[in-house]
Amino acid sequence: LKTYTFEEAEKLSKANPKPFVVFIHTSWCQYCKMMENSTFKNAEVITILNQDFYFIPLDAETKEDIAFNNHKFSFIPKGPNTGVHELATDLATINSQVVYPTLTILDADYSIVFQKNSFINSKGLVTILQKTK
Repeated sequence: LKTYTFEEAEKLSKANPKPFVVFIHTSWCQYCKMMENSTFKNAEVITILNQDFYFIPLDAETKEDIAFNNHKFSFIPKGPNTGVHELATDLATINSQVVYPTLTILDADYSIVFQKNSFINSKGLVTILQKTK
């Protein structure tokens, strides 16, 4: 599975516009690990993502600044050892809550066209991707 950073995908999309699939996860989320080890290892999912999308995994607790869509997004500490990245908050908030994992699909103009905050199996993800490409 080919993965991109936001910066890479944004640059590539100028010449070859495709939707972005952003997988927002954390290191401690069990359902995130299940998706990484099953859904994103499925051959059909990999083929569709590689051909028709820019796939961007985003660790919601990354401390690195991310430049995307003419904005700089940063990590916002919430306590001594906790916090969440602004971009993860922007892309994963559904009904005023951030839940992991969240899958967000952005159109080529960076508008959100799909969001789901739960485990998605490979069959479910194939259906979602086919509807949004």
